[in-house]
Amino acid sequence: MLRSFFTIAWRNLRKNRTYALINVSGLSLGIACGLLIYALVGYHLSFDDFHAGKDRIYRVVTEFHDEIADYSQGVPSPLGKAFRKDFDYAEAVARVVDFNNDLITFADGSGGGNLGGGSNGDRGANGGVGGGVIRKFEEPKGIAYAEPAFFGIFNFPLLEGDRTTALQHPGQALITERLAKKYFGEAHAAMGRVIRIDNVTDFAIVGILKDIPVNSDRQQEIYLSYDDVKDKNRRISSDSSWGSIYSQCMCFVRLRPSVTVAQADSGLARMGRTYQKGRDAQTTIFRLQPLSDIHFNPDFDGYVDKKYLWALFFIGVFIVLTACVNFINLATAQALNRCTEVGIRKVLGGLRTQLFWQFVLETAFIAVLAAVIAYGLSLAALPAVNSLFRSAIGFDRLGSLSTLAFLLGLLVVVIFLSGSYPGVVLSRFRPAAALKSRLSQKETGSFSIRRALVVTQFAISQLLIIGTIVIAAQLHFVKDIDMGFDKDAIVMVPLPGHDPVKLRSMRTQLEQIAGVRSVSLCYSAPASESNNSTNLRFDHRAEDEHWEVNTKKADDRYLRTFGLKLVAGRDLFPADTAREFVINETMVRRLDLASATQALGRSLRINKVTGPIVGVVRDFHNSSLRSSVAPIAIFSDINNYDRCAVKITPAHIHSSLAAIEKIWNGAFPDYLYSYRFLDDSIAAFYEFDTSLMNLIGLFAVIAVFIGCLGLYGLTAFMAVRKTREIGVRKVLGAGIPGILWLFGREFSRLVLVAFLIAAPAAWLIMHQYLQDFKYRITLGPGVFALAMGVTMVIVVLTVGWRSMRAALANPVRALRSE
Repeated sequence: MLRSFFTIAWRNLRKNRTYALINVSGLSLGIACGLLIYALVGYHLSFDDFHAGKDRIYRVVTEFHDEIADYSQGVPSPLGKAFRKDFDYAEAVARVVDFNNDLITFADGSGGGNLGGGSNGDRGANGGVGGGVIRKFEEPKGIAYAEPAFFGIFNFPLLEGDRTTALQHPGQALITERLAKKYFGEAHAAMGRVIRIDNVTDFAIVGILKDIPVNSDRQQEIYLSYDDVKDKNRRISSDSSWGSIYSQCMCFVRLRPSVTVAQADSGLARMGRTYQKGRDAQTTIFRLQPLSDIHFNPDFDGYVDKKYLWALFFIGVFIVLTACVNFINLATAQALNRCTEVGIRKVLGGLRTQLFWQFVLETAFIAVLAAVIAYGLSLAALPAVNSLFRSAIGFDRLGSLSTLAFLLGLLVVVIFLSGSYPGVVLSRFRPAAALKSRLSQKETGSFSIRRALVVTQFAISQLLIIGTIVIAAQLHFVKDIDMGFDKDAIVMVPLPGHDPVKLRSMRTQLEQIAGVRSVSLCYSAPASESNNSTNLRFDHRAEDEHWEVNTKKADDRYLRTFGLKLVAGRDLFPADTAREFVINETMVRRLDLASATQALGRSLRINKVTGPIVGVVRDFHNSSLRSSVAPIAIFSDINNYDRCAVKITPAHIHSSLAAIEKIWNGAFPDYLYSYRFLDDSIAAFYEFDTSLMNLIGLFAVIAVFIGCLGLYGLTAFMAVRKTREIGVRKVLGAGIPGILWLFGREFSRLVLVAFLIAAPAAWLIMHQYLQDFKYRITLGPGVFALAMGVTMVIVVLTVGWRSMRAALANPVRALRSE
């Protein structure tokens, strides 16, 4: 019996090749999308789930509750030490400080080399110095200074070395196996070797870490003794700096099994009141953040909000549902072509259950073939998905037991979802009516049901199309909006040192380059991911303001280089230290001043420095458009200039970049040169949104394509069923437009109904998405009209070709065939 079912299934597929191709194509794409979304969601949900006792691992985070709420994943550096001393809630407490763009140098070869210098080169080996070869690297994943207890909290095993003594003493380092091989050829060859960080501090490698799993938010591959962080930044290392928080200075704890989060949070609250001073004691809250929340919480710089994972999950469901709807639609539409077969089988004693399972088996045959193709498609598309989402999903994840189990479960769902209803329709045919081909529309699957299925398909497609259009419009808006400063043709170059004489000399040389319009030494660009905020006191007021000011440390050329516009007062005078301030319009309003001129000459105290306000600039965005414009103060501080901003004439970009590199290498021969255009840095604010738009757009195309496959199949079936009607109409004088309208009227109505269903749902979803932006587009009727227009064009192109063939057919031949 089973063999008979397979034989009949194969014959039917061969007989109806177009029908089989459409179904296999639709199901393949649907299942492939489901697999990739499952892999992507599973990848993110798996982050840091490999640590032993993960349910007891927490990060201490900071909340600021004053006029507005603010959040930071960083804590004051003394907090970890105080928590460890004052309470016994934790089995282990570890402080860790992360830094980026650090220079790593070491002597290549067993003979060693002088780590104190080296000629500049690329990011590999450099010239020989002191009898050895000095190699230089910048690791994009950064470095971390960690207390020894860190490796008792996290499961990052050592391949070589003793974890009980690692990082116990100053000058010790751990590196991953990957870096050991990269630097020294073999992992064991790295043991005992010396590396230097930023040409300042030497570290001996005392252990080799197993490579960090890709599904961890801790991707640093170099860990250094926490005792040495003082050489990097004395303020961060100070045990008295309770009023200063660096976002990458973090504290992790592993609670004892008997301790609750509420107990630990209560202890942190008491500790905050004890050690914090002034208003900070009332407005700053320390609490625990679960390890499982770190990857997803946007308040604390999480990589991805879970709501977007849920959105991807439902998109996957919609795509698979669209493919199943496509199958059901075509199967029921083809029912009349099989009525004679069903009638004969029933006359010969075939049972209704046998007919039902025969059709389910045919569906399974198609679905299994589609699943095999889908698996191949997902493997081929995985690198593109990784590139799109900056993820690192391995091929092993698609080959894991959980993924294969998901594929099997998805296959079962698709088979019964797609095969059950058509199976019921076919198995209930009346034998006599089936043999005479006089089945009613109800018996062959109500056309109303097929209409509902088409509406479902196109409602899903239009939902995705609207989502793509809205995200694209918002990205276009943020790209073209006036940020309040110039961002085009400005190169940001890092400054490894803070020698005033060297910096001023380099700035003078850069200004003499043909094509360079202006040069500024600064901490960061007007809009940057590196933003510092601190308390302030205005004029003779009795206490600090209940909000913080965003500080921009820059020289007297900052306003000119970035095109910041003064609305009152003057620019800063040349100085190396903070003597006067330029503020923005938002700060004027926050100070409750009636006009910008009222701020001029009034005193301001920031970072223990008091000086007059000499200028007010027009507001500019200091971060992405997700945030409001902050109160900003610009002042000089040459000891904190980390960037050099060079404004270039677009016509001289290439020659200017070469000249900039030459001058920079002359000033900092012991470091590696790099640069980045400011507009690229600003575009990076919206990398995730761009990825989301591309992904939703891709799925919208796939959903529309699947829908078009079904629509084409239904149109072809409709053309066959209406052959006689079309012939009669043409004999009676009907023109081609009238014949085409027979098809267009039906499908236009369905698409319109789908739009009326999709539009409100899309508005709610995209309205919620836009709430993440303080500055955003308006969801007007144009977005929905465009989505409707795109869908109608697609429908016309899909239906039009097959309809035209039917309209141009010879009516005599059509009537003769009847």
